[in-house]
Amino acid sequence: MKRTSKEVAESYARVSRRGMILGGLQLGFVGLLGLRMRHMQVDQADEFRLLAEENRINLRLIPPSRGQIFDRNGRIIAANEPAYRITMVREDAEDVDAVMARLAELVELGPDDIERARAEMARSAPFLPVTVADRVSWEAVSRVAVNAPALPGVVPEVGLSRVYPDRETFAHVVGYVGPVSERDLARYEDPEPVLRIPRFQIGKVGVERNYEEQLRGRAGAKRVEVNAVGRVMRELDRREGEAGSDVQLTLDSDLQNYVQARLGEESASVVVMDLEHGDLLAIASAPSYDPNKFVRGISVADYSVYRENERRPLASKTVQDAYPPGSTFKMVTALAAMDAGVVSPNDTVWCPGHMTVSGRRFHCWKRVGHGHMNLELSLRESCDVYYYDLALKVGIEKIAETARRLGLGEVHGIPMSAVTEGLIPDKEWKLRNRDAPWVVGDTVNSSIGQGFVLSSPLQQAVMTARLATGRAISPRLVKSVDGIETPRDPGEPMGFNENHLRQLRQAMFSVSNNRRGTAYGSRIIDDGMRMAGKTGTSQVRNITAAERARGVVRNEDLPWKRRDHALFVNFAPYEQPQIAVSVVVEHGGGGSAAAAPIARDVTLQALYKGDPPLEAYPTKDRDRIREQQQRLAEEREDKMRDGRSRA
Repeated sequence: MKRTSKEVAESYARVSRRGMILGGLQLGFVGLLGLRMRHMQVDQADEFRLLAEENRINLRLIPPSRGQIFDRNGRIIAANEPAYRITMVREDAEDVDAVMARLAELVELGPDDIERARAEMARSAPFLPVTVADRVSWEAVSRVAVNAPALPGVVPEVGLSRVYPDRETFAHVVGYVGPVSERDLARYEDPEPVLRIPRFQIGKVGVERNYEEQLRGRAGAKRVEVNAVGRVMRELDRREGEAGSDVQLTLDSDLQNYVQARLGEESASVVVMDLEHGDLLAIASAPSYDPNKFVRGISVADYSVYRENERRPLASKTVQDAYPPGSTFKMVTALAAMDAGVVSPNDTVWCPGHMTVSGRRFHCWKRVGHGHMNLELSLRESCDVYYYDLALKVGIEKIAETARRLGLGEVHGIPMSAVTEGLIPDKEWKLRNRDAPWVVGDTVNSSIGQGFVLSSPLQQAVMTARLATGRAISPRLVKSVDGIETPRDPGEPMGFNENHLRQLRQAMFSVSNNRRGTAYGSRIIDDGMRMAGKTGTSQVRNITAAERARGVVRNEDLPWKRRDHALFVNFAPYEQPQIAVSVVVEHGGGGSAAAAPIARDVTLQALYKGDPPLEAYPTKDRDRIREQQQRLAEEREDKMRDGRSRA
């Protein structure tokens, strides 16, 4: 059917309107797209450029160089050395076991090393390098480089690692570093990212741990270009970090080396303290251990040797262990009694060899007794009954107060691990900790440094320093950090009567210089270097009445662990004191026989700043001392030469 002209016109009009609507819609949509594209390309260009850059570039940390540790004279005692290591990238190696087996033929790899490397690979991304062997020799690196085609994914690298040239000499003071563990991370509320770098080393014990923040430094950073799966393609730029601060200790390397050699394999400790500002010149425990073994990751076999040694080489006996101070505590009891006005230096007490208190007999070490004793005689000959009598007159509270003023029962703030507080007991302490009242027998035992009383060799040195100076002198171990001197405190006067202190010093002088003194055999002959000291013997076992009746077994006839501890404290020179020394020899027997000779030798070595002349020793000792000096000098030289060569 043919449409009319009118119908054709109407149909055309409808089509035109629809086309215009559709065209308008299309034009609007294209316009919106254009506006959106302009907004993204112009207005948001910087934001999208940053996102693209972050996808293409990674920021990676550069471990900082650890600060070094020096002695008071600038000798290095903890250093950094270039260390070669072998790393492996798991995805490049493909067959890890096969590559590891070939690598083991070129580089010494133990089962522990292989297992540790596999464990790290399992935790790490496949494209990240994992250390397989650390601190390998240049020869081993060369062998790996020559065989590189047969070792896909294996790369030799060089970095810095900690080394302790003197090995055992400073182990208990400086400590050591090791890889960061989960336990280490738990110490920090918000651990720094650098701590998560594989095998990054931080301080574990000693100065290394206590000065970790200063020694660690600040990490650097580098920008690297990576591909889509995160593999490094090239390094774009780097910013080096800040090296850690250097730490200088107050210790004297020569003296510390001598002390360590003099102690030998004894289970013993020595503290030497300067009396001007409290600087620790030597603080040594024996036997010791090699901290370098811990840096590399100590083997089970080596650790078992240390752990199973009954003389406990891993223990820092100078600050960690607390012993009954024995007769070295008698100065505390005497000073407390004089300060309270209950006794004068010339008052005498009769010693028949024992004292009965509340139906219990307390014995003097001399079975037949000492007779009439005053302050000087009692300290010179170490009469116990004299101090039993003083303690009953003055009471435990005054004794405890005096002990604390002299530095006992106090944690001295030096950066070593597990510094003990020791124990100065009183009535409140026993009720709180033992749920029992204090009895008079406790006071009697405490008067001669037995019972509950405990002190460390460091505390004994502090006590002696305060008696020698009359000042509340405190120990200082760190001399400076990055060249900035740490505060020095000469100590305020303690407020004791100077005449009482003078009387005690005179009595201590008699101990070492009177023929009847308990340390006369270890005296110093040089008039300008004479020392004033006090012997001590602390029991580690109870002596029964039956044993006393048939005769007390001599220390040398007992098993080592049942022998008494031997102690000695002294200051020197007597006229113008410069140093205080404390010595503890575990299970050494008597203080006069085991501890006093060591203290005398160390004192002379410190005062002369080297081997003293033989004329400073008694004539009868000179041949033995000459041989001892030669032997110790050879041992020290061998150790230092070996340590330096390793470094």
